[in-house]
Amino acid sequence: MVRAYDGHPVDPAVLTRVLDAARRVPSAGNSQGLDLVVLVGPAETARHWDVALPAGPARDRFRWQGLLRAPVLVLPVVAAEAYAARYAEADKAGTGPGSVAAWPVPYWFVDGGMAVLAVLLAAVDEGLGALFFGLFERERPVLDALGVPGDRRGLGVIALGHPAPAEAGASAGRPRRSLDDVVHRGGW
Repeated sequence: MVRAYDGHPVDPAVLTRVLDAARRVPSAGNSQGLDLVVLVGPAETARHWDVALPAGPARDRFRWQGLLRAPVLVLPVVAAEAYAARYAEADKAGTGPGSVAAWPVPYWFVDGGMAVLAVLLAAVDEGLGALFFGLFERERPVLDALGVPGDRRGLGVIALGHPAPAEAGASAGRPRRSLDDVVHRGGW
């Protein structure tokens, strides 16, 4: 996870390949309820930052100033209704939930998470740095500022760009659980 960028633009062909990785992830029932709002360059990325972290003392104190130089921000947005509609179609009727409320696991978030990971991995493969971070209480205001329909949910934001030197995050030193602690072969 890269939290500092040098601000240099990302080659458009590279960006297209990275974004295409998100389009090709699994999608329950091929519902395809994912959209990507892509902001490129300082004028467009400022539309996000001006809502999510308005200019002023909070932005001045923000620990990750280099993140504000990311030349690309990608907001993965999901549509729950796309899943309900897809599973109401003749070939899927009876095989899954036909309404959003009936889904025991909201696959729009699962599929969206796979898309986020695909973008992160594709960015690394292209020699870019990437970071996924949350929208939290700014989700709806940011989405509204970008014209995203009200029935969509923003998963967060993916920053993309060329890495700049930076200090490690506070969580970087936290040890990962061992494989033996994570994997339960044959049952729990």
